[in-house]
Amino acid sequence: MTRAKHSGAFKGHRFPPEVIAYAVWSYFRFPLSLRDVEDLLAARGIIVSYETIRKWVGKFGKKCAASIRRDRPAPSDKWHLYDVVIPIRGRKFWLWRAIDSNGPSCLMN
Repeated sequence: MTRAKHSGAFKGHRFPPEVIAYAVWSYFRFPLSLRDVEDLLAARGIIVSYETIRKWVGKFGKKCAASIRRDRPAPSDKWHLYDVVIPIRGRKFWLWRAIDSNGPSCLMN
């Protein structure tokens, strides 16, 4: 997660920039809904409505999403394809896995 800067963009908000940045970052980084982010913050003792988080996402989301995309490692040009045959009730099923040279984080079928 990138650190929130104390810039003029955060001025006038009730919560500190770190809380706003964490809420927006977690919304874009993980498959969470606005209500999930609300629950995540509530578990940490921060009471904020999902509607406020929606406004934060609208205001600060573009910059946060660009930062997450920028920090993601680029896939390499060398890929390996692995398959496994699993018999289940007499039928054979093939599981395929594509892995780039950086590690097994790309594709599962």
